[in-house]
Amino acid sequence: MNVTPTRLPEVLLVEPRVHGDARGYFFESWAEKRYADSGIAGPFVQDNISRSPRGILRGLHLQNPHAQGKLVSAIFGAVFDVAVDVRTGSPRFGQWVGEILSDENRRQLWVPPGFAHGFCVLSDEAIFHYKCTDSYHPECEMSVLWNDPAIGIEWPVDKPTLNAKDAGAPLLADVTRLPAYNG
Repeated sequence: MNVTPTRLPEVLLVEPRVHGDARGYFFESWAEKRYADSGIAGPFVQDNISRSPRGILRGLHLQNPHAQGKLVSAIFGAVFDVAVDVRTGSPRFGQWVGEILSDENRRQLWVPPGFAHGFCVLSDEAIFHYKCTDSYHPECEMSVLWNDPAIGIEWPVDKPTLNAKDAGAPLLADVTRLPAYNG
């Protein structure tokens, strides 16, 4: 497995070792010791799966308290996946990184606690997997506007389909209760 820090060094791009032949392929999508040795330690307590058609954008989401680290991947289709550093006091506050995750490249992205997360669907349909370090706590959920100009995410869609919560999310500057950077 190859693990590469992104330009936000806490966010890691994971490329599992894939074994393939005429029958198809096999790879381990999670192995506790190997991932922990690479800087992605659990414990993981919840797995989520979402299915969405082309043009859907989900995010930018986080929880505080009960921040969730997320190991994410597209198990079918392709998405543009984004992590934004929203930790107050971070030298990279408001910076983002985006990666294409697909069933073809089999990449995973580690989005640590304290980062907002979102993705948009690039293929006709995508099935997206989240492996989370904390349970969902609706009372702790927060959102940041997907197209906040202060963040400047270069989404590959101009007019995504959003739910009401994401469409009405506040700008990062207006979000309260953001997590703190711990150095």
